Amino acid sequence: MKNFHHVGACPVRDVLDRLGDKWTMLVLITLKANGTMRFNDIAKSIGDVSQRMLTVTLRHLEADGLVSRQVYPEVPPRVEYELTGSGYSLMPHIENLVAWALEHQDEILSRRSRAEG
Repeated sequence: MKNFHHVGACPVRDVLDRLGDKWTMLVLITLKANGTMRFNDIAKSIGDVSQRMLTVTLRHLEADGLVSRQVYPEVPPRVEYELTGSGYSLMPHIENLVAWALEHQDEILSRRSRAEG
């Protein structure tokens, strides 16, 4: 039996925790679909993300090396975000998960509805 007890730093828990939040995958999918984007364009593309949560999500993705942030010294400053090589290497896995979710969405929603009652 394999155990996944949390002892020290657990890379599986750490990475999945970051990717499993509400906004991370949407930001990554948006950047993959649209290429380099400005903050407000990302927000418009996603729609219902708050400015604070988008800021936090982008900072985490930048810290993890999945997204790069480029600031241009203009007035007003222009800031652009894009996927890094690591971000692009993650995308096939996310796209497979999205495809699976789309394929099974109706079945899952139906089962949830029956379970709730």
